[in-house]
Amino acid sequence: MIPIAPESRYNAMINLREGKISREIFSSREIYEEELEKVFTRAWLFVGHESQIPNPGDFFASRMGAESVILARDKQKKVHVFLNSCRHRGMKVCQYDHGNTQLFTCPYHSWSYTTEGKLFGVPQFKNLYEGCLDKDEWSLIEVPKMETYKGTVWASWDQDAPDLMAYLGDARAHLDLALDCRDGREGGSEVLVGVHKWIIPCNWKFAAENFLGDTYHNVSHRSVDLIGIGPSAEAGVKGRRDNEMDKAQHVWVNFPAGHGVHSAIMPEGWEYTNTYQNNPIVAEYFQHCHEERRRRMGEDRYRLVPFVGTIYPNVSFHGNQPRNLCVWHPHGPESTEAWRFFLVDADAPQEVKDFLRTYYMRYSGPAGMTEQDDMENWNYATAGSRGVIAKRHPYNYQQSMGKVTTDGPVAGNVSLQVSEENPRQFYRRWRDYMQGADWDTLLGRRDSGPASFAE
Repeated sequence: MIPIAPESRYNAMINLREGKISREIFSSREIYEEELEKVFTRAWLFVGHESQIPNPGDFFASRMGAESVILARDKQKKVHVFLNSCRHRGMKVCQYDHGNTQLFTCPYHSWSYTTEGKLFGVPQFKNLYEGCLDKDEWSLIEVPKMETYKGTVWASWDQDAPDLMAYLGDARAHLDLALDCRDGREGGSEVLVGVHKWIIPCNWKFAAENFLGDTYHNVSHRSVDLIGIGPSAEAGVKGRRDNEMDKAQHVWVNFPAGHGVHSAIMPEGWEYTNTYQNNPIVAEYFQHCHEERRRRMGEDRYRLVPFVGTIYPNVSFHGNQPRNLCVWHPHGPESTEAWRFFLVDADAPQEVKDFLRTYYMRYSGPAGMTEQDDMENWNYATAGSRGVIAKRHPYNYQQSMGKVTTDGPVAGNVSLQVSEENPRQFYRRWRDYMQGADWDTLLGRRDSGPASFAE
């Protein structure tokens, strides 16, 4: 048998010209293992939030790809990201989800490490290791690239990766809408209480793709919309959220590195819409935030408001109602471990935080009424990707092909109608990672235009 080159294989699987994508990429064990090597060791990955480690010695056990890492703040308040693996036999040196410590101690043979990652303690060192073990050479394995941005912490295992700002590109303006204070101040968010974690029997890409702006699936949430679970439901407002975007121009935008968002541009002279009517104190707070944001950002900038987005490869966000970051950790070809970080302004009144906590959980997470619909869709889509006959027939990604412009109201490749242009760009970049492309290609510098027009 003549071997098939990876380039030919993945070009066939991701057929941008015809808008067809192979089902195999959502179910193959071989492809999953290749993703861990080629995607998750190179791309910038979200690790956590600085509000989770505010003090020296604080740590949060996170993940990068399928591997456990430690997000830690050392005695000098410097932030680090380490592989959670002892250099002796690989046991996890951090067994807790979060906490505060002076040392990370392996429970297997008791090698211990400082919060700077340095090997500190080795039992019976003088008798067994003196003269042959150089402790400086056996520190915890630290990521070569780590950056913080408005409280969020990102890392890459690729020492040749571009800086985070170049990686985010113009998608940063939309991510900012989730990270910045509701009154327009930059940054200022914190993670509310803890992190929701649960395992879904689906491929991680289905979840990441959904948050690129799949508005087409709204029929799935009909039952939730009829009930009304939003922050003004007690005032008779139906749906999952308040209806403040009814008169907005919605935009679906993708970016060269594979990111995609669904945002909205509010009408000129946009005035505050009554929201959060279940609680008058919370409603007053958000009205004040709206007015302050308008004053700080000006008449044009304040009109851009967030909906959802995905930063390639696997961190998605809701920007407003609700407001969170969610990481889709690959757990196998047909298994994803979801971690949802709910966000609030750090200086918001406690009553506002309490109100948002209950609303967020009503909407998102393993018990969230909206997320349950999504998970069922992803589960069945994954199951439908594995069949012998099913795999002979690709999925259709032809929605709104060609209806995209680079001269839209915001930077990026913009669609002004419901579109699958964002996932087409996402899988264009996925194909390039899987083919081992260089960073100029991965950042889209060699793109001839939007994915709809790709050769």
